[in-house]
Amino acid sequence: MRTIIQRVISSQVEVDGEVVGEIGRGLNLLVGIAPTDTEVEIQWSARKCLELRLFPGEEATWEKSVQEIGGELLVISQFTLYGDCRKGRRPSFSGSASPEDAEVLYNLFVAKLRESNLRVATGKFGAMMQVRIENDGPVTLLLEREAS
Repeated sequence: MRTIIQRVISSQVEVDGEVVGEIGRGLNLLVGIAPTDTEVEIQWSARKCLELRLFPGEEATWEKSVQEIGGELLVISQFTLYGDCRKGRRPSFSGSASPEDAEVLYNLFVAKLRESNLRVATGKFGAMMQVRIENDGPVTLLLEREAS
């Protein structure tokens, strides 16, 4: 599982010109699922996203988690995180899970995040989406957990 974590001031996602998800201060999460991913990777990734200290506090720049600041989360499926551009001029997406398998794990990831009682917004799985991100910092990190 690969997740691009972006600390944001605000973020929103549109499908067919309609806003389907938006948040204020918090994390924008772009999520890619691999064919080997299981519930283990999903649980680990959700916990990490909620607990990583990515926000400033009184004492340090990296002091508080999204949970500690009462932030919001926008979760967007992004199979292109497994795009392989090493050969040719067209990326290969063979490293991505099938849409059917990915959607089940994506929905589980969203459910795990919602257990935190933070506000969690989403895009629309499999849709063409336009994402607006007001990155704070900018802070952008890659979180990756391969199936063991």
